Amino acid sequence: MGSAIIPTIDLSPLIAATEYTKSQAAGTVKSNRPVNKIGTETVKKELSRACREYGFFQIVNHGIPVELLNRSLELAKTFYGYPDEEKMKRGPGAPPKGGFTKNPQHLPDRNEFMYIFEPGSPKNVIPENPPQFKEVLEDIFPQYRNLASLIEDIINDCLELPPNFLKEYNDSRDYDHLLSLHYLPASDFENSGKVEHEDGNIVTFVLQDDVGGLEVLHKGKWIPVPPAPSTLVVNVGDTLQVLSNNRFKSATHRVVRQKGTTRNSYAFFYVLDVDKWVEPLPHFTTHIGEPPQYRGFYYKDFVQGRIQDRLNPPARLEDRFCIKHYAISTSSGA
Repeated sequence: MGSAIIPTIDLSPLIAATEYTKSQAAGTVKSNRPVNKIGTETVKKELSRACREYGFFQIVNHGIPVELLNRSLELAKTFYGYPDEEKMKRGPGAPPKGGFTKNPQHLPDRNEFMYIFEPGSPKNVIPENPPQFKEVLEDIFPQYRNLASLIEDIINDCLELPPNFLKEYNDSRDYDHLLSLHYLPASDFENSGKVEHEDGNIVTFVLQDDVGGLEVLHKGKWIPVPPAPSTLVVNVGDTLQVLSNNRFKSATHRVVRQKGTTRNSYAFFYVLDVDKWVEPLPHFTTHIGEPPQYRGFYYKDFVQGRIQDRLNPPARLEDRFCIKHYAISTSSGA
């Protein structure tokens, strides 16, 4: 286990700047106090470094009410404590349909989960019990999405792309989803909650309970990402790694289950339209005379490959379908 620590970034300067800009546009500015430009630039530098070196970081003062985050975890814990027959009333759930699902026995991951889509989506199958669960999920979903949009803007600036470039490229919000996860206790023989993997999307946000178990691979060593109150974990996805031509990293991570206790978490996935073409942007290739590190692909083909791989996992981890499938070899050969 490694001794490095995942960076923690305080977003408060950027949140304040965003609120000030909104107030200016609405003509409701209550203070002439200038935006803390030094603070916002510091946040961008810290975030850029985290995306380059780790592909993982934690954020505090992110704008989502702590009470809402805690309530979502409490209600999820109550829901997963129900008997299977009660939970299955709101399932099965798998894209493109929401609802509850339990992983089949042949898969190495020992967890059960529920997909949640934007409020009002016909794909949603949200439990009626416990009371307030549906209300809380519908309240928190747009707040995750707004936060993801803000992080996308920061990443756009960190990569020195034209203003709003990523937002215009990633212009459909139809495939964003929130995943509620419940991990069973580890046994004496196995403890995999989620096998090592990378996320395929743009960026992911993770809310953990106080149990722990999330780990990220950094320089060949597994680093724990310990839970902290009011903190969200953010990780770069494969799509962003490809677009940036490896400037930003999509980190390998896993969940290790603990003995004697369950674990609850949420993951919000900020997702590209499945019909989008993905390839290294010219800003990081032809514009600067560097070769692309990946061949292009349609995002839906990448997603389908990942789904098939998850349902029928290969015997060896090194044989799994991942973004390396599209990597361009730089070896010359003899």
